[in-house]
Amino acid sequence: MFKMLAIPRRALTARCWTHASRMYPNIGIAAREAMSHGSVRWTASSTTLNSTVTNPEPNAPFATVNDLPIVGEDTRKISIGWDARTWSRFHNVWLRDHCRCPQCFHPITKQRLLDTFAILPDLTPFNVTATTDGLQVTWPDAHVSLYPWSWLKDNSYDPPLRNLEHDEKILWGAKIAQSPPEVTYEEVMVANEKGLHKWLDHVDKFGFCFVSGVPATPETTEELSRKIAFIRETQYGQFWDFTSDLAKGDTAYTTMALGAHTDTTYFTDPCGLQLFHLLSHTDGSGGASLLVDGFYVASILKELHPEAYEVLSQVPVPAHAAGELSALYQPSPTKGYPILRHDPANNQLFQVRWNNDDRSVMNYIEPGMVDKWYDAIRLWHQGLQSPDSEYWVQLRPGTAVVIDNHRVLHGRSAFDGRRRMCGAYIGMDEFRSKLAVLREKFGASHGTDGLPPDVGNGRNVWHNAL
Repeated sequence: MFKMLAIPRRALTARCWTHASRMYPNIGIAAREAMSHGSVRWTASSTTLNSTVTNPEPNAPFATVNDLPIVGEDTRKISIGWDARTWSRFHNVWLRDHCRCPQCFHPITKQRLLDTFAILPDLTPFNVTATTDGLQVTWPDAHVSLYPWSWLKDNSYDPPLRNLEHDEKILWGAKIAQSPPEVTYEEVMVANEKGLHKWLDHVDKFGFCFVSGVPATPETTEELSRKIAFIRETQYGQFWDFTSDLAKGDTAYTTMALGAHTDTTYFTDPCGLQLFHLLSHTDGSGGASLLVDGFYVASILKELHPEAYEVLSQVPVPAHAAGELSALYQPSPTKGYPILRHDPANNQLFQVRWNNDDRSVMNYIEPGMVDKWYDAIRLWHQGLQSPDSEYWVQLRPGTAVVIDNHRVLHGRSAFDGRRRMCGAYIGMDEFRSKLAVLREKFGASHGTDGLPPDVGNGRNVWHNAL
């Protein structure tokens, strides 16, 4: 469940124990003995144990020699004891597949060179050693792999030890009007990219951010958009500059009021960021912009109406874009996707898809879910329209706004007169890539603190994105 402030990422390091000899007084340099069925061989600080251990006491005062984790192996897996209660197990085939030496993983392109399909399914290491640099494994073909301790702990899967933490998200309601996230155009356009990093970091945390002091021209606004990444072209073109003349078959090209919605729900991959800039509004009034934090509304719905939240997380909603005779868009599969989408790894909400105007026939819904679904969207709609959720702002020429279209819903009030708007879409993957690069540039470790130095293009082969 999202909180107002999430815990920032922390570096993961292997914890050490006090003294291994309390439990294993027979640690020596003798060669390891063959295991009996169900037994485990333990190694510590480049030494081996003469005795074999099966199911050690879980509450025993574990320790390591020379502050190293204890390592054990059986015929299929290598086990690592981080402390008395914390263990990780890695399959031999998994470890061999994840060797990061230059022969197995290209240091510049960061691509696997190893032939995964040549690894024998019953592969067993020739030698396993705990070293100060990490777990050293010698394979039967004499190939040596070294895995840093912090990398192993961060990537433990049996059991998972890494907290699946998220970028800090700040959920907000109408009171965000008191201090909305904002940067200046001058900050963003500086060549050192610090202002750009600040801008995109705000977008990541809040789901939107204003840029003040932007020259009110389409050329400057397009240049601002391209500071993030290349523009995603759609049926509306690349960079758009439009008025309410129905030049395109969409209600955005009218003077009508628009309720809170996300764009391009009819795409399999909805556009990620959307940038707006009001260039002028003459001979009329109205047209206030509406922003609603979909994650905030979803968090309240989950707490007050968990059954409705589950329905919105399960029932797929089809959508279409059919106002142009030259285009007919539907997502793939055509039954669409749920309004609330979750990461299957941790069940965290990562995307809101909602545009009731673009919704197609609900002909995939199960009969028993019809009433539940309509009840759920009524509650969802009430949350979106709550005065506590709605942030209304009158845009002015010179102030652009970029929103996360996977999180923040937008709309507007009706207006009259001539209103000229310009803007662009940016893909979510392009936004994430740019932000990740900027975070590398300005100090984020990405789990590489204390790891072997890079020998390629400046990005460590143990980077947690690889």
